[in-house]
Amino acid sequence: MHTYAQFVTRFAKLIFIFWMVLFIVLAIFAFQLPSKLQGDGFYTDSDHQRVTAALAENFDIPASTVIILFKEKSDEEITQVLTDLEAIDAIVNITSPVGVETLQNDTYAYGLLDLDYEVTDYFPVIDAMREMIEGEEGITITGGPVISKDVNVASQKDLMKAEAIGVPIAILVLLLAFGTILSTLLPIIVGAITVVCAFGILTLLSGHFNLSIFILNIVPMLGLALSIDFALLFINRYREERAKGSIEEAVQIAIQTAGRSIIFSALCVMIGLAAMIVIRVEIFENIALGGSIVVLMAVVSGLTLLPALIVLLGDRLDKWRLFRVKHTSGRWQSFAGFVMKHPIKIILTALVLLGIAMIPIKDINPVIPDADALPTSYDARQAYDTLVAEFGLNEQTSVFLLAESETGWKDRAALDQIQSIQQELLDDPLVSGVTSIYTAAQIESADMWETASQSPETAPLLAAVADQFIRDNQMYMVATIEAEGSSSEAQQFVREWKDRDLGVDFALAGQPKLNQEIFDEIADKVGLALAIIIVTTFIILMLAFRSILIPLKAIIMNVLGLGATFGILVYIFQYGHLGIEETNIILILPVIVFCLVFGLSMDYEVFLISRIQEEYNHGATNTKATIDGLVSTSKIITSAALIMIVITGAFAFTDVMPVKQIGVGIAIAIAIDATIIRLMLVPSLMKLFGDWNWWLPFTKRK
Repeated sequence: MHTYAQFVTRFAKLIFIFWMVLFIVLAIFAFQLPSKLQGDGFYTDSDHQRVTAALAENFDIPASTVIILFKEKSDEEITQVLTDLEAIDAIVNITSPVGVETLQNDTYAYGLLDLDYEVTDYFPVIDAMREMIEGEEGITITGGPVISKDVNVASQKDLMKAEAIGVPIAILVLLLAFGTILSTLLPIIVGAITVVCAFGILTLLSGHFNLSIFILNIVPMLGLALSIDFALLFINRYREERAKGSIEEAVQIAIQTAGRSIIFSALCVMIGLAAMIVIRVEIFENIALGGSIVVLMAVVSGLTLLPALIVLLGDRLDKWRLFRVKHTSGRWQSFAGFVMKHPIKIILTALVLLGIAMIPIKDINPVIPDADALPTSYDARQAYDTLVAEFGLNEQTSVFLLAESETGWKDRAALDQIQSIQQELLDDPLVSGVTSIYTAAQIESADMWETASQSPETAPLLAAVADQFIRDNQMYMVATIEAEGSSSEAQQFVREWKDRDLGVDFALAGQPKLNQEIFDEIADKVGLALAIIIVTTFIILMLAFRSILIPLKAIIMNVLGLGATFGILVYIFQYGHLGIEETNIILILPVIVFCLVFGLSMDYEVFLISRIQEEYNHGATNTKATIDGLVSTSKIITSAALIMIVITGAFAFTDVMPVKQIGVGIAIAIAIDATIIRLMLVPSLMKLFGDWNWWLPFTKRK
């Protein structure tokens, strides 16, 4: 690090020029990112996707459908609107409600607009539909593609809203920490450059990866918070050293000390992010990719651009001082002394508080977000809620069964097989009906089918029906089940059916299947992801601090803090407190918050323990080193945590529910970690274990 630190101070101007060129180039691409984002991230390469693609390609069953809702419209008006929509090439089939009782009531009617499965970007299609019905009172479109587009728009608005709330408060916190305008603005500037560059890189990668809309919120949330935290730590250490030596020497020492902490902290965060890759669901892969890129950029900018700017600014960094920051070491000294005198009482108090917060976890009910992810102010959400209320849209759901036979499906044995599968489905208590070649032709058995096939009058009709459900060696049928597509009953249905022995190869598709695959993928892989995080973090901290107990304590305390966080989230969202409407916890929340916060919270562990270790290695006793480390870092940890809480917690005031829950979850976890964990449990345990904190097998203990 010494050689590198000298390089940075020597070539500070060139480093600054390089970053400015990089920023301008990547900013051009960064503005294009929102248009590259598609879907809600709940995609996994599985049976549902393969069957859906096969049904769309071979049987013309649409992979995506837009629902158009009419309120108090005549048949003529409905027909005219649907006729106009036929001009949109991407719409391959239109189902009109005119003359169909199940699609209308006294006030409302709805039609179905099936989209071409070859269309990969639905957003321009949705725009074209909306332009066509613009100005028409009582006509709204909704459905998966529409909701996905609106969530994208809402996410962009949420980002601007969160930044408008979080950044000014972060500036205020930095101003209270530093007292001067330039030192306050510097972390914000570095953070903004980091996020924009990360956005630019993601835009360049968008042609190779499917990026979901939540990238737009997660990347700035992480990038801005971490960049500011790293800058806060670095500038604070630089100021300490500047009082003892020259600008270049102070920057070099800050790189070697604070820089080391930044690298280890970032490694812990990136481990948490990378571990999500083992869960093969698009949103986890997206967050792992986007998060890793922005964290890497935060480290690089924090150890190149930031020190280069400090060198170039010199003592002008303290220009435009608004007030002198009061040193509060006396208060922290008193607090640290109190902790050292009463470690057991403080540990018990902290554990009781964490235990109480964990109680609501027993009621956690994770779900995959649907239309409820979209704010109720959007027309698409209102239309969807109307369809649910007026037509019971989600009371039933469809499950597609696609079967393959090497010998085809038109001989007598195959017809018997189709009838057997249909009957087995109908025997299931959850199935209310089946659509197949038999039900479509209103024929009850294979015998009747063969007899009718021999009649010149009915043979053409049966042939047409067979072509509808059979293509080459593939055959499909649809089971209607009496359960919501997102319900546990529907998931259990497909979970049991996918392992049935039907005497032929088959696979399932439909919303229950998609939800089941995502739930099971997370359940099967989350243990591996957590094991990777815990084991790798343990090894990194063990090597960093040459200790067994310190990483072990850090992991256990992180788990306790996160458990308390999840309990509080259930209390706020599921129980409906603090002005939040009752809503279930989104399925991805526990995994994302655990993986992100496990790494983020290590920032404060590394900041604190690094300083304690530094004092200990300089000859202080364990107790003295703990007190000095706590006194010297408590203010900076508190400020850094407050900034992280403000930046992530600002998303509590946004509208997209998954983003709101993630932001609130991270903010609560950081608040618990920076107070109960770092200021109470860590120093108390450091006191109790004494010199054993620094014990490592096969090495000589001090």
